[in-house]
Amino acid sequence: MTSIQFKPGCGWRLASFLASLTLASCSILPPAQAPLAPAPVQAMTAPPPAPREFRAAWVATVANIDWPSQKGLPVAQQQAEISAILERASALKLNAIVLQVRPGADAIYPSALEPWSEYLNGIQGQAPQPFYDPLALWIAQAHARGIELHAWINPYRARHSSAKSAVSATHISITHPEAVKTYGESLWMDPAEPAARQQTLDVVADLVQRYDLDGVHIDDYFYPYPIFARQTSASGVESFTDVDFPDEPAWLRYLASGGALTRPDWRRLQVNELIAAMNGQIHSIKPWVKFGISPFGLGRPDRRAPGITGFSQYDSLYADAETWLAKGWLDYLAPQLYWPIGQPAQAFPTLLDGWANENLLGRHLWPGLFTSRIDASEKSWQAQEIVQQIALTRQHPGASGHIHFSMAALLQNRKGISERLQSQSYQSPALVPASPWLESDAPLAPSLHQDGKAAPQELRIQPGPGKPARLYAVWKRFGNEWRFSVQTSVQNFLDISADPGLGPVGTVVVSAIDRVGNESHRVSLELFPIE
Repeated sequence: MTSIQFKPGCGWRLASFLASLTLASCSILPPAQAPLAPAPVQAMTAPPPAPREFRAAWVATVANIDWPSQKGLPVAQQQAEISAILERASALKLNAIVLQVRPGADAIYPSALEPWSEYLNGIQGQAPQPFYDPLALWIAQAHARGIELHAWINPYRARHSSAKSAVSATHISITHPEAVKTYGESLWMDPAEPAARQQTLDVVADLVQRYDLDGVHIDDYFYPYPIFARQTSASGVESFTDVDFPDEPAWLRYLASGGALTRPDWRRLQVNELIAAMNGQIHSIKPWVKFGISPFGLGRPDRRAPGITGFSQYDSLYADAETWLAKGWLDYLAPQLYWPIGQPAQAFPTLLDGWANENLLGRHLWPGLFTSRIDASEKSWQAQEIVQQIALTRQHPGASGHIHFSMAALLQNRKGISERLQSQSYQSPALVPASPWLESDAPLAPSLHQDGKAAPQELRIQPGPGKPARLYAVWKRFGNEWRFSVQTSVQNFLDISADPGLGPVGTVVVSAIDRVGNESHRVSLELFPIE
């Protein structure tokens, strides 16, 4: 390796079983350029760049899709399910969980703004007994495993159709009834009502201020998906008409104030203003917290590739995701590409191309994968479809990760999907791609030390001064083969014991990673020279 700078005091010798081995070098090297997807293990003098790829899964609380598995579970079982989910995520080498914390103007954490969710204990407004903070536990257990935790909220849904318990007195439908509308079997906050917008912004500010989050995430529910009313003519012919969202009071106020936009453009304006405000608010409180959006997977009809057809979120949900990308109002876009590779009208690779072409500011593009479509139905996908979609995403220069919907499919290992991912897709850990537009200064490199009281198979990692590290990226050379691992900065000892199948560790290379993914220079310690 070419040394950039030698650390003072690095020319020591290891004690005990390493006493006869001279340390050839203990140097600091600049971090290598990281790829979008994990690099293969290579036989070379210096290790390859640390592999980079966002690997996540959504954990839905609404209707008890993922967690808790049912309402009213004892607290001990709720907590055991948290551990089981995170253990599976860790075993799969995922590096992020996107947890739904606000399924419908409620909370899975103690909040002065909104009531406890009924999906925890069966009754809206009822705290867990014995009391605990589920979100705090999720964050602590995820971070202990080196996994990011992104808080997923529904910005406008006020009550899901699966909700059964009475509405709490602190719910927005009671405290601000003018801001909530009935639409179909659900309640929705009206995006044009000031109280609705302020409620969502207040909830996000509270979450970011109080919790050690890595990201805030919203999904594809803006104005609600349209519902249709059945009509029968005098001659007995049935037809269906879409039911317009009941935002007439806000619309009339807008017209009375002299507003000149069309109603669709006015609705898109309401959503755009919330997105811009949320993005600015999150980063003003904690600049390192990522803001992500997961819209419906089909973009504006006038910008689609030839042959792509289907539902228009731009015209029906009033979600202008192309503008959000163009303005840089987000840190990552996770379009829900829930179609197979071979379905021409919604072909996965064509849709991925389309979103990449819109991403002119180079924000992260991490498509959502419909992993839960692997099920027991006749229309079930095979596990290999997801494996192939991951491979296609890795080959795309504009994408650097993906998110599975949802964790249940991975936890249940449907049709062997988890085993396929472990053996084919996730053979090595990966770091989350860096977000240099949030923070660009990297932490200083750590140093490696032998503690006389420690076992000789361990090195102590001393963090560099100043900016703290969240993780350490570790390369170990066994003979001519490099092996990569990631450990949290709390783990300040590095195991350098021999591998039964590969032999002794020849070289160790360590770098510090901050919470937005910036990498320090590498510190290199050679134990055995390469023959």
